[in-house]
Amino acid sequence: MSTPFDHLPAVPTLALTSSDVADGGEFAPAQYSAMFGVPGGEDRSPQLSWSGAPDGTKSFVVTVYDPQAPTPSGFWHWMVVDLPADVTDLPAGVSVLPGAAWTVRNDARAAQFIGSAPPVGATDHYSIAVQALDVASVKELGLDSEATPAFVSFNILSHVIARGEITVIGRR
Repeated sequence: MSTPFDHLPAVPTLALTSSDVADGGEFAPAQYSAMFGVPGGEDRSPQLSWSGAPDGTKSFVVTVYDPQAPTPSGFWHWMVVDLPADVTDLPAGVSVLPGAAWTVRNDARAAQFIGSAPPVGATDHYSIAVQALDVASVKELGLDSEATPAFVSFNILSHVIARGEITVIGRR
């Protein structure tokens, strides 16, 4: 299966793992969306750990994206930017981010993780990614809290020096 990053320039690989979800596995009930009315959903972000960042890493960006959402442009569920270079994990349900990290408003315009919410009867494949950047803050690129995840992604493209990705299934 292709991923949202397949058409982008190749970069070295980060190892990305989670104690909550496995690559190719399915989201747990807590990682489904209460906001979008999924029974049992809690909009709880999964635990993530990564390693293998190259020299020159100054920050990380974490994203959760559903390219199969029923829109022409997919759906950004979560984007955390400006994670310090010495951070290598985020706990499940993280509410306080380390350092100067902040959450970009997702496609629902909420500055939080929104869990999986595919249409009833659908199976969607979510891209969870961590990207290492050669800048300490996306604000160095002129981005602020009004930027969308797509606009941030476009602007960081030439600053991504490594990437790790897992694909997780959401189904209803």
